[in-house]
Amino acid sequence: MFQGSMVAMATPMQNDGALDEAALERLVEFHIAQGTDAIVAVGTTGESATLDHQEHCHVMRRVVEIANQRVTVMGGCGANSTREAEQLTRFAMEAGCEAALLVTPYYNKPTQEGLYQHFRYLAESVAIPQILYNVPGRTGCDLLPETVDRLAGIANIVGIKEASGSLERAEELIERCGDRIDIYCGEDVRNLALMNAGAKGCVSVTANVAPNLMHRMCAAVLANDPSEAEALDARMAALHNALFLESNPIPVKWALAEMGLIGPALRLPLTPLSEQHHEPVRQALKLAGAL
Repeated sequence: MFQGSMVAMATPMQNDGALDEAALERLVEFHIAQGTDAIVAVGTTGESATLDHQEHCHVMRRVVEIANQRVTVMGGCGANSTREAEQLTRFAMEAGCEAALLVTPYYNKPTQEGLYQHFRYLAESVAIPQILYNVPGRTGCDLLPETVDRLAGIANIVGIKEASGSLERAEELIERCGDRIDIYCGEDVRNLALMNAGAKGCVSVTANVAPNLMHRMCAAVLANDPSEAEALDARMAALHNALFLESNPIPVKWALAEMGLIGPALRLPLTPLSEQHHEPVRQALKLAGAL
């Protein structure tokens, strides 16, 4: 249903921690101009963990309004409370998002049956296309392939963002359920390999700062042009690593500030990028043509 480069967009903030409305509009327009295929509002990179419920909903609504149907907008709606995830998913649908990205419940460590019941409930309760999101390194919870296989039979579960760190895991998902749901790469360093294996796109941090390169790389894979895809990915290779020198979104917000698109502000407990990482991130931006 969805494919290509889906940016996990950063949420710009002012120095006092308030949302930066002007920079938010600037980012959305930047992505539309650069060819981004979809914007994910308020995912992990969007600091969903530190936005309150009202802010979370506001950002989703504003991105939809600014985009004005010029680009697909997805809402980051996952929570460790099924009730809260339902509220966010319903709001995303009513605000005009075209899909909801739903991270596995974090911290409370549900069983596989609990995960199945959680995602099934959300899918049956809110009639919006839903994309599962598995990132056990952050959540302490791993959505196993057999559980994804069970969920793939539910009509409005349309995909999964797989960020377990295992190419073999993603390949297993493609083999088991790729005919029923789309698989998306959730780790930029593996985007090309996973798309070559059959994934339909990526939900990308790198696309925040190199959106046109990422869009073109995904398009090249989907058009069966491996040499072009490899050349484009090579230009982003340094970014794939530099943007994770510290916890995401610390480096990418610093990079966006270097590009003049937003200010560098984050919310505690995140702190600004350490000085020793400034030059590596700056050089990676230059190699990608972002500076």
